[in-house]
Amino acid sequence: MILRTLLASALALGALAAPVPASPQASRQPSVTWHECPAYSDDVLRSIGVPDKEFAKFRALYGRTECGTLAVPQDYADPGGKQITVAFTRLRASDRARRLGSLAVNPGGPGGSGYLMPIDLVMGGMKLNERYDLIGLDPRGTGYSTKAACRPPDQGPPPPGPVTEEQARAVYAATVAANQACGAGDPGFVGQLTTANAARDLDRVRAALGERTIAFLGVSWGTWFGAVYRSLFPGRVRAMWLDSVAVTVPRMDVFTEVRADAADRDFRRMAAWIAARDGSYGFGDTKAEVVEALTGLRERFAADPVTFTDIDLTVDGRMIADAASQPSPAWPEVAQVFKELVTATGPDAPPTLKRLAGGERPAPPAGAPERGNKTANVAYFCNEDSGSRTFEQAWRAYQERIARHPVTGEATAFVPGCAGWPLPVREVRLRNGGGPLMLSGHLHESPSPYQWTLDMRAAIGGTVVTVDDDVHGSGLRTPDCVAAVVAFFETGRRVRTCEGVPLP
Repeated sequence: MILRTLLASALALGALAAPVPASPQASRQPSVTWHECPAYSDDVLRSIGVPDKEFAKFRALYGRTECGTLAVPQDYADPGGKQITVAFTRLRASDRARRLGSLAVNPGGPGGSGYLMPIDLVMGGMKLNERYDLIGLDPRGTGYSTKAACRPPDQGPPPPGPVTEEQARAVYAATVAANQACGAGDPGFVGQLTTANAARDLDRVRAALGERTIAFLGVSWGTWFGAVYRSLFPGRVRAMWLDSVAVTVPRMDVFTEVRADAADRDFRRMAAWIAARDGSYGFGDTKAEVVEALTGLRERFAADPVTFTDIDLTVDGRMIADAASQPSPAWPEVAQVFKELVTATGPDAPPTLKRLAGGERPAPPAGAPERGNKTANVAYFCNEDSGSRTFEQAWRAYQERIARHPVTGEATAFVPGCAGWPLPVREVRLRNGGGPLMLSGHLHESPSPYQWTLDMRAAIGGTVVTVDDDVHGSGLRTPDCVAAVVAFFETGRRVRTCEGVPLP
């Protein structure tokens, strides 16, 4: 949905396979192959979101960046067998005399590239690079590391309007076919795309850099990556901060349900916000009135979708549900879209919706780094998902969510994403591996509901930092939280709260 672009969020989770005993060959000191970093044109920098006025700053940091690769076992149970490559960057500490060590970073996904994240953080104001070498790892299957490319399902989303069981079964069948083909195409590699193996790769990078311990900063799926690393390698974490903490239960069905409930709670916060501005939006001056009005708006477009001739977009119930599930920075524009849709009948789109729809995102220019790998996203999830994958259970749960959440429920998944995945599920075991740990959870967000932060603390320990907002990953962007992160890694100072993104 077009309004989903108002929030770039990708929550992820993973599962921890049982540790593989080290063999003499596996424990040898690995060696980094350093090489010239990829060259990026101005068009490439624009495509990855660098403003023109920041080109010089980016290039100065990139000029200090070292790029390397490391050979690692494809299967750690067979360390002497086939080797694959993991790629990473190192942005050396600027204050070498006061250097504290190396700090690895991960942006989430799964499938997200960490290659340029050190530069992203520094340009965003996080001054960790003064005393730490920042390590931007592309986990196996992503970015410049060894990866695979599976075809997406042939069946796209259903046409506008309520999803029928027949349409859902067609999507399910296409998902099964695509997942079976993906898992069977190169099972030796795709089956080894697990969080535990990514953690083992990171530990080999640590050893290759000559570090006894390593610090870690992760957001979204990166929090699961960090939790798995800390569990598998006790005593090797110098310090760790995890923001927007992932679910500790590797079940996609549970994942979907908890996120759906959180999205509805945040929608009701939005309804109260709209009610306080009834003079601007006209949906009522109480939360209950706004909820009732928007329920009616969604039902209207669900029953009678409207296609606009001046943009390639049809408004139906799913789009209304998706818009109602957005975080607070998007609320003013979402509320304005809702207001304009009340009287919209076509053929021209309302002005705010037309502006937000814009045009199609251009294809990345030649030489652009991969920021997210879809095959890795599926494989990391599905190699670790122990939940139900049957159509019947997923369809029943979807219908129940729509009944339970009449405004937002239709925006949730109606088929299990791992249906038909042919490779075995890995066992899960989290434990407290030691080392200073901070877990920042956002009270109102839906991609990583706050309860997961408390669940993670119960599983692996650590100190909870409560952020009073609904914005996924904002702990790495808002000044107060950024200052707390830097202070923790440099001095060990712990906080219990930090300021997130304020309501608009």
